[in-house]
Amino acid sequence: MGGLWRLLRALRLPLLGLEKQFVGSDQFGNKYYKIPKHQTWAGQTIPEKRLVEAVNQEEYKYEVGDLPAEWEAWIRKRRKDPPTMEEILKNEIYREEIKLKITAASEKDSLLQTKECEGLVAEPVQTQIKGHASSSYYGKNEPSPDPSSTAKTFQPGSWIPPDSSSCSYAMA
Repeated sequence: MGGLWRLLRALRLPLLGLEKQFVGSDQFGNKYYKIPKHQTWAGQTIPEKRLVEAVNQEEYKYEVGDLPAEWEAWIRKRRKDPPTMEEILKNEIYREEIKLKITAASEKDSLLQTKECEGLVAEPVQTQIKGHASSSYYGKNEPSPDPSSTAKTFQPGSWIPPDSSSCSYAMA
């Protein structure tokens, strides 16, 4: 008879599942459960597990913020006791106040920056583009004395640098 009881106890967990205890729910309708610490028929101790039955059963419908931060901390065992609804609502009001303070401070900061920088910001310069996209134009009207050739016609030693007195720029 003892062997039959062991067999029935061993089959209870796979067939019926673990006994989960309802802990609470949040404002979104998610339900939270815990499975207490227990021992298997072989004597192995299984630690407590915490579960959530989400309103959105499909994973692709889940979005960040569907679980309150307090309940998520309880699920991940960062806190011992489950949160109360009053605690969640108090923290939500606090978060909204912080958001309002942040927007007010950023508006005030942008107004101060525009006041301080008034007249200091340079206007964008119009550039005239001629030639290749990567070459810059500096207002030269005459062709450059620098050599220009292809690989087939270039002769080594045929180019002589221009006289330094005829350069339009000064060497430093």
